[in-house]
Amino acid sequence: MVEMDAPRPHPAPGTDAGVGSADPTPVMVRKLTRRFGDFTAVDAVTFEVRQGEIFGFLGPNGAGKTTTIKMLTGLLAPSSGDGLVAGLDIRRERRAIKQRIGYMSQRFSLYGDLTVRENIDLFSGLYGVTGDRLQERRDWILSMSDLERAQDRPTEELPLGWKQRLALGCAMVHEPPILFLDEPTSGVDPVARRRFWDLINGMAAEGTTVFVSTHYMEEAEYCNRLALLNRGKLIALDTPGQLRKHMVEPILEVHTDNAPQAVEALSHVDGVLEVAMFGRHLHVTVADAGTGESTVRDTLASAGRKVDAVQAVEPSLEDVFVSLVRAGGGAVVG
Repeated sequence: MVEMDAPRPHPAPGTDAGVGSADPTPVMVRKLTRRFGDFTAVDAVTFEVRQGEIFGFLGPNGAGKTTTIKMLTGLLAPSSGDGLVAGLDIRRERRAIKQRIGYMSQRFSLYGDLTVRENIDLFSGLYGVTGDRLQERRDWILSMSDLERAQDRPTEELPLGWKQRLALGCAMVHEPPILFLDEPTSGVDPVARRRFWDLINGMAAEGTTVFVSTHYMEEAEYCNRLALLNRGKLIALDTPGQLRKHMVEPILEVHTDNAPQAVEALSHVDGVLEVAMFGRHLHVTVADAGTGESTVRDTLASAGRKVDAVQAVEPSLEDVFVSLVRAGGGAVVG
């Protein structure tokens, strides 16, 4: 596993780790495992999340991201292993954990037949936010989500980006120290996604610890550190910049007249480890820098494809992601 920062010793589960205070490691897990019958969805995962950081969970479908988040948020009991969230044991204090965190799933968890204001009041009641504090938090959510003029509008009528910000506000109504986001921007347009991340960055700057799973590479760049899961195992853990430095295979950017057909031509060619569309061009991972360019040019020429340029480039986070998943046995199919 690629990892620059070895986990520090864990407090014993159930001990006071400073709930609600500036706990330097508000999320800590050790050999966390979840099995469903004979299938192991999460396999002996160990990591920690630091106070005030944006910690990204990255992985292909079926990697175990959502199952891990469900265990950390008290929605699912581990099969083995242990951990602490906000100083609470993820095995024995699952109900208490739900009151100490904010959680937003990719489905937003809102009630479409309720108005904006009614959703806010409902979640406030669930978290025990009442009186003057309720008014303060309601005003904050409406302002943050730009919904002051739409507070009496049914939530189901809202554009997706507004629903997203409302769901974020409802998850934060009780001002929890830790926020869990499970692919929160799935299906949201790029402008709304950028706006959402501005909000997340602001919360983290004020000390909120943010744990977010995503499959968008540009979002992964916003994270302080990234954990990469594949087939239930943690295969990399580091900053985006350091993860890029760990990739040793050369990357060639190829400009050609027909990128999709070029991908097909280069697939399964000796010396080509990976080929994928990257914008309007290709990123081709090759086994050897010296022979890689000639292999690419000769293969595409034989396929009748024009090559305008081939140049070595620094790996993108997407290149690193694909390389690590391939080295980890490939993504789960089906």
